[in-house]
Amino acid sequence: MSTVEIEYCVPCGFRERAIEMSEAILNGCERELDELSLVMGDHGVFRVNVDGETVYDKAEDSAELDEVVRTVRSAL
Repeated sequence: MSTVEIEYCVPCGFRERAIEMSEAILNGCERELDELSLVMGDHGVFRVNVDGETVYDKAEDSAELDEVVRTVRSAL
């Protein structure tokens, strides 16, 4: 089992995006997870980590929601 962490920028207003991302990940991968957490950040961060490894970083990639979920699923 694995953990997923979604870190998002509070001042940028990314909370809704993080919630949407967490729901999509849960819908696709819930049975394979021990934990999914939202971590508040700043400086424009929006990052998804699986077991401590970054699988998506907004600063480096502009993937759509479904693509990020597929990436998370393959990392599990």
